[in-house]
Amino acid sequence: MTDIACEIQTLGTPVRRTADRLVTPQFARLLVMVFGSGLSMYLLTSVVPLYLAASGSGGIGAGLSTGAMMLSAVAMELLVPAMLVRFGYRGTLGLGLVLLGAPSLVLVATSSLPLVLAVCVVRGAGLAILVVGAVALVAEITPAHRRGEGLGVYGIVVGLPAGIGLPLGVYLTNVVGFEVLFVLAAVASLAGLAALPGMPQRSTGAGEEQHVKVLGGLRGSGLLMPTFVFAAVTVAAGISVTFLPLAAHSHAVVAVALLIQSVTAPATRWLAGRLGDRIGPVKLLAPALVLAALGAASLIFIGSPVAVIAGSAFFGIGFGAAQNLTLATMYDRSPKSRYGQVSALWNLAYDGGWGIGAILFGLVVAGIGYPVAFAITAAIVAVAIVPAVKASLSA
Repeated sequence: MTDIACEIQTLGTPVRRTADRLVTPQFARLLVMVFGSGLSMYLLTSVVPLYLAASGSGGIGAGLSTGAMMLSAVAMELLVPAMLVRFGYRGTLGLGLVLLGAPSLVLVATSSLPLVLAVCVVRGAGLAILVVGAVALVAEITPAHRRGEGLGVYGIVVGLPAGIGLPLGVYLTNVVGFEVLFVLAAVASLAGLAALPGMPQRSTGAGEEQHVKVLGGLRGSGLLMPTFVFAAVTVAAGISVTFLPLAAHSHAVVAVALLIQSVTAPATRWLAGRLGDRIGPVKLLAPALVLAALGAASLIFIGSPVAVIAGSAFFGIGFGAAQNLTLATMYDRSPKSRYGQVSALWNLAYDGGWGIGAILFGLVVAGIGYPVAFAITAAIVAVAIVPAVKASLSA
C-alpha cells in the first residue's frame, strides 16, 4: 500500500481512494520556474547599481535603477489579472519570463543610464507578471485543503534565490565579470520557458465571470481586511531592511539580525500554512501580528544588540506567518474567478507597503529620530491586530 492510492474493500467491492498530492509534476515545474526567475532577479539586484557606479553614474543612477524596477512592477501588477484571462497561464507566464530575462542581454552592450533604466523598467514588468501569475497558479493547482501548505512551500522556494543570488551576483562580478553575469541572469529566466508546456493553460474557473479589475469590488469581497493587514506588516518590513543598517551601531549586529529575519520568515511561512490548513488561517493571523509588532517595537531600543537580534527573530516569525495567512485567507474567501485579482492585491500590498513605508520613514526620521520613528512603525502594525482579532472571533 502506497501513500498515493490504496484498495479498500467495502461489501466485497473494491474502491480506489487517491490521496491528494501536494507537489505534483505541475507544481514541481512551477517551483523550478519560480526559482530560476527569482535567481535571475536577485543576481542583478545589487549588480546593476555596481555596474552603473563603475560606469560613472554614481549613487543617483543606483537609486534610479531600483526605483524604476519597483514602480514598473507595481504598475504592471494592476494589469496581470486581465492578462491571465486573455492569454491564460502559459502565455502570461511565458511573457513574464521573456521580459525578465531577455533585457539582461542588452546590458552586455551598454552601460548608458537611460538604456539601463529602460532595462530595469522592462524587467520590473516581467517580475510583476511572474509573481502575480505564479501565486495565482499555486492556488489553482494545489488541493484546497492543503493550499496553505502549498503557499508555504512556494514561499520557501521563492525566498531561496534572494539568499543565493544577492551575495553570488556581487561575488561573480569579480570572477567572471559583468557581461557573463548578465548572460547567466538571462538564461536563468528564459530556461523556465521549458516548464510551461506542463502548466494548465486556463483556470478551471474560466467559465465563471472573471474579475480582472484589481481594486474593483474590494470592499464587498472580504479581501479588504487581509489586504490592509498585510500592507501594515510590509510597511514595517521595508523600514527594517532599509533603515536598520543606518540606525544600528554595529554592522555585525545588523548582519546577524537580517540573517535571522531572512531565515525565520520563509520557515514560518511554511509552518503557518500547515497549521492554517488545519485550524483556519484567519485564526492565526492576530498572533502573527502580535509577534511582528513586538519585533518592530524592539527597534526602539536600537542601541541594544540583544533587543535588535531578538526583535528580528520575532518580526521574521510574524512577517513570514502573515505572508502565508493573509494570502490563504484571501483565497479562502474567493472563487477561482478571482484568483488573479487576489494575487495582484496581495503583491500590491507587499510592494506598495514596502516602498511607501521606506519613503515616509525617510522623510520623518530626520525630524523625530530613530527611536520615535520605530515606535510609530510598531504602532502601525499594532493597529492591524484589531481587525485581525475581529475576523478571528467571527470565523
